[in-house]
Amino acid sequence: MTGADVREETEDSGPGGYAAARLRLLTEGARSGPPRRTALAGLTDDWLAGLFTAAAAGTPGVSLVAVGGYGRGELSPRSDLDLVLLHDGSDPGAVAALADRLWYPVWDLGLSLDHSVRTPAEARRTAGEDLKVHLGLLDARHLAGDPALTAGLRTTALADWRNQAPRRLPELQELCAERAARQGELQYLLEPDLKEARGGLRDATALRAVAASWLADAPREGLAEARRRLLDVRDALHLATGRATDRLALQEQDQVAAELDLLDADTLLRQVYEAARVIAYASDVTWREVGRVLRSRAVRPRLRAMLGGGKPVTERSPLAEGVVEQDGEVVLARTARPERDPVLPLRAAAAAAQAGLPLSLHAVRRMAATARPLPTPWPAEAREQLVTLLGSGRPTVEVWEALEAEGLISRLLPDWERVRCRPQRNAVHVWTVDRHLIETAVRASEFTRRVSRPDLLLVAALLHDIGKGWPGDHSVAGEIIAKDVAARIGFDRSDVAVLSLLVRHHLLLIETATRRDLDDPATVRSVAEAVGTQSTLELLHALTEADALATGPAAWSTWRGSLVADLVRRVSALLAGDAPEEPEPAAPTAEHERLAIEAFRTGGPVVALCAQTEPATGEEPSGDPEPLGVELLIAVPDQPGVLPAVAGVLAVHRLAVRTAELRALGLPHDVDDDGAVLLLNWRVAAEYGSLPQAARLRTDLVRALDGSLDIAGRLAERDAAYPRRRGWAAPPARVTVAPAASHHATVIEVRAQDAPGLLHRIGMALEKAGVRVRSMHVSTLGANAVDAFYVTTGTGAPLPAGDAASLAGVLEETLRA
Repeated sequence: MTGADVREETEDSGPGGYAAARLRLLTEGARSGPPRRTALAGLTDDWLAGLFTAAAAGTPGVSLVAVGGYGRGELSPRSDLDLVLLHDGSDPGAVAALADRLWYPVWDLGLSLDHSVRTPAEARRTAGEDLKVHLGLLDARHLAGDPALTAGLRTTALADWRNQAPRRLPELQELCAERAARQGELQYLLEPDLKEARGGLRDATALRAVAASWLADAPREGLAEARRRLLDVRDALHLATGRATDRLALQEQDQVAAELDLLDADTLLRQVYEAARVIAYASDVTWREVGRVLRSRAVRPRLRAMLGGGKPVTERSPLAEGVVEQDGEVVLARTARPERDPVLPLRAAAAAAQAGLPLSLHAVRRMAATARPLPTPWPAEAREQLVTLLGSGRPTVEVWEALEAEGLISRLLPDWERVRCRPQRNAVHVWTVDRHLIETAVRASEFTRRVSRPDLLLVAALLHDIGKGWPGDHSVAGEIIAKDVAARIGFDRSDVAVLSLLVRHHLLLIETATRRDLDDPATVRSVAEAVGTQSTLELLHALTEADALATGPAAWSTWRGSLVADLVRRVSALLAGDAPEEPEPAAPTAEHERLAIEAFRTGGPVVALCAQTEPATGEEPSGDPEPLGVELLIAVPDQPGVLPAVAGVLAVHRLAVRTAELRALGLPHDVDDDGAVLLLNWRVAAEYGSLPQAARLRTDLVRALDGSLDIAGRLAERDAAYPRRRGWAAPPARVTVAPAASHHATVIEVRAQDAPGLLHRIGMALEKAGVRVRSMHVSTLGANAVDAFYVTTGTGAPLPAGDAASLAGVLEETLRA
């Protein structure tokens, strides 16, 4: 049956003909989606126009107007008919009688009706008082009667909307936020409300309203298709249930999927989630733009007055190489070249998450369109930036969603596609698989002070459920995938083995603790054999808690936590009995000895910078991959204050310390029997820009050692020059004494957020405490610093237990201040 046939039958048969034609249209298997909604709206238009013509004979100054969803021509099988009977106010009695002749036939057919009778002035006044009424009028469409009356209302409603946008759009945004808080996120719910949940049809309508204001516009790519998909699902839901419902209940999902010719209910939910994600992301971008425009309008008059009418200059604050902040967003620097810098997407994302700022839509799209693929394995910087992004806490979610919206995540991690928008039909889980993985990384970022390798913890959190996109046990499948991904990211063989083990056994602790007898020695022995080492046990413990907390409130409790902690203590005790002996320090190289002799003979520091080269694309790296940055070798005669002086000079020159070692070297017997030189072998990288020359570093180091360079003052001045951003609140620093870690010194472990001057502050605190740093091992993993300091008394003995605990407390208090 064609649309003309339907209209002809309607005109010939009246209300009964409309009902028959409507039923036939809704049961036609060949017509669905937009064509059916358009045909149903056209059918209803013709019927209501016929009713109006017959009922309004001799009644001037009236018109029938469709508003809301019906005004947009989006009639689902059980949709309300949103109608306004508009009149000029000349004959209220005749209009009231006309309304009865219109509304009762609609009710007689059992159709839902949302109706009102108003003059244009009344409609305008009501719209000014009720935001929802005003939104409905933005889609007003003439059905019958006086077209000039309808056109006048449309023109007035749109003009008022645009004039009142600075006031009404914040009101609309607040309405959307309140609805999202009540209904939740459509892209994660197992029984979502297609209309009211965040990312649903209401939000799509709100984006149309924003566009109508001419103040901002939503990203258009994929938005119309996402909206169409949700409408198609709602149509099928109405037909399957026979009710005007927008909630996609579990018991109806199979029937709805069959109605849409989809494989199963999981396929249906995944399509719904994908559509909701497009709309939700478009909403985030659009409301951010609305806020920016409104702030700009509020500030512009004052700026013009201050600048004498000139155009204000947009401030751009550097965040990382090729990345700047502008107008509260992270954008690309003017000199950035994504086509030549494959690490830029991860660098920009990490900088945005660390600063707690959103990535601009333009920047993400430019990088998605032009950035080259990363080589395999990834360069060290890319791995570092991924770890920094994952360790940035709650802001990671928004930044990750921005990358995912433009397809960058699937390009970086192809295996991600299998878990993207994948539902979890488990009452314990509150997220889809992909969001659960990101949520686990967010939770894990709170535990980075509990582990010696936070980078492995964060990447394991990202990958622990990656096998859920494959058949069979997801832990077994995930182990295979994790090996491949970790090697591609650039981890060495030992780290790949740890990551794959963590993914394979990420449920081991919680399942053993809650399902096995912990007093049975075989239970503890089996876990110890699976885990292998103390460091892996430490990682697995943190991953277990992060995974449970990211699953939902039912997955973790004080009781579960105590059981897991008890198991970990027992396994740790067993593993401690087979602890390996402390390794011997590596022998100094000829270059180290040369620098040490030169430092001794000159009486001052000797500095050497050695550039690092990444392996060429496609080459297999030999041995462990090199850390990011360049090698900095410093030899200096043994004296107090070396550590804080060197660390302070590097901070002043904006050099980030990636790894660092400090040790004392005895000089050869033919040089001096008693002389000693401190050798510092550090890996450093410029925060942005180029590296300083070694001669300049040496000059400042000499000044720092003799006290003529005020390092603390220079760092304070620089901090004061830059406004503090409200980014993610990092967990507080943690300082512990490693028991029995060394027979010759006391080992102080510091785990803190990496920041300029961190090593300088630690060094100053150790100097004030009067301890001697025998050696140190510093590493920066993403945004986390994990440092171990081997300290002794002035006579070279380990610190007494009480003094060591006191020193750890002082250091922790210093870093938290």
